[in-house]
Amino acid sequence: MDLKLSQCFIAVDDHDKALAFYRDVLGLEVRGDVAFEGMRWVTVGSPLQPDVQIVLEPPAASPDISPADKQAMAELLAKGILRGVIFSTADCDALYERVRASGADVLQEPMDQPYGVRDCAFRDPAGNLLRFTERPDV
Repeated sequence: MDLKLSQCFIAVDDHDKALAFYRDVLGLEVRGDVAFEGMRWVTVGSPLQPDVQIVLEPPAASPDISPADKQAMAELLAKGILRGVIFSTADCDALYERVRASGADVLQEPMDQPYGVRDCAFRDPAGNLLRFTERPDV
C-alpha cells in the first residue's frame, strides 16, 4: 500500500501570532492563506518536506459545531491540552536556543531520553505542545 501523510491540523486562536512563530521562529514556509466565512486557514510546511502541510486552523472550524462545543474547544486550547506535534531536527540544542530566545513558553530543556532521542518541548502561542527530537546517528 502506498500511503503517506499529506496534511495535519493545529488549532490556533490568533493566526498572526501563529505565523510569527511557525514562519519566523521555526522557519516554515507559508503555502496558503485562505479566509472563508469569517474563519482563516494558513498552511505552512518545512522546505525539507514539500509534500507535508500543516494547516493552522480555528479551534472550532466545523460549520456544524454547536456553540457549547465551540466554547469547549476554545477552553481546551487555552489550557494547552488540545493537540501536540513532534518535529525532528538535526540539532536539538541549537533549535532550543532559537525558540527559547523568541520568548516561547519552555516546557522542557534539551535532554537525552531513555528511548534514544534528545528532545525539548515548548508551547506555541496558542498553547499547543510542540516537541523537537534529535535522533542519534545510527
